[in-house]
Amino acid sequence: MRTSSRIVGCGIAASLIFAVVSLCADDAKPYVARWAITLPGGGAGWLGVEQGQDGKLSSSFLWGGGSPFRLETTTVKDGQLVLTRTHKFKRDGQDVQQLETFTAVMDGGKLAFVVRKNEEDGREVSKVEFVGTKIPDIPPKPDLSKLKFGTPVKLVDAGMNTLDGVWEVMSNAFNGWGLKDGVLSNSVIDEEGKNKRGTNLRTVAKNFEDFRLTTEVNMAKNGNSGIYLRGIYEIQMADTHGRPVNSHNMGALYGRITPSVAAEKPAGEWQTVDITLCDRHVTVILNGQTIIDNQPVLGVTGGAITSNEFIPGPIYLQGDHTDVSYRNMVLTPIVK
Repeated sequence: MRTSSRIVGCGIAASLIFAVVSLCADDAKPYVARWAITLPGGGAGWLGVEQGQDGKLSSSFLWGGGSPFRLETTTVKDGQLVLTRTHKFKRDGQDVQQLETFTAVMDGGKLAFVVRKNEEDGREVSKVEFVGTKIPDIPPKPDLSKLKFGTPVKLVDAGMNTLDGVWEVMSNAFNGWGLKDGVLSNSVIDEEGKNKRGTNLRTVAKNFEDFRLTTEVNMAKNGNSGIYLRGIYEIQMADTHGRPVNSHNMGALYGRITPSVAAEKPAGEWQTVDITLCDRHVTVILNGQTIIDNQPVLGVTGGAITSNEFIPGPIYLQGDHTDVSYRNMVLTPIVK
């Protein structure tokens, strides 16, 4: 009889635990999604919240530039989503850490955020507010063999003798871009090896949606550039020959998708790049090898001009890092 009572007691306890987990899961459900963020000042951000089978929450955040970072804690308290991370940095040569707390509540189908930074002594040093919009689920993987294409658009061609009408600078920073003999080059490294921090360059046309983009690129030694698809998804261009694959290497969807194989050539050699963007899936063929095969894109990458993934946009080339050259760049729109 004692054994039976113990079994019944355990069963009740298990049921209570299951009920609590289910309740927590229900509380978290509205937040488990991917969110497009418009940051203070208009920058593009992104939040992804996931929930495991055990009900535990995890999340990643993209704040303007760089790659998405993992939050240390992700919880739902009193109906609010609460995320935290410890921000470590140097101040006057000293190690400093601040606690960042992201609190969000549902407001008319959107997420209203308040982000606070507190010093180690608890003193609040900043507070910002912004809004997130839920991103629709990723559609099914497209059948690339059935795509139909429109008229090719030549963005860099041997017959071009000016950038006017095709490309425009994106800021008032130093402009190192120039076109000569069909090669579009960015020169920002001076004779002393210092970076002049040049401007990015984008197409005058901003109506590109899904497409195939082919080009050739020549990376400088330790070079770093990027091709932004519709101004929001960066395909990394970098001198990473001989390095193990990661999400910051040549041909990667920056910070998001790691190439399946290292196919890059050494700096100073021309390399072929073939990119297809369709239905929020991307394929990258580098030097004849498929390194990203029709993979879903979960959100914008660092440096995006907008967090809205559902509007047409330009091609933009990163020019604020190092020297780089492009030639034979052709965009062929996908017709739907």
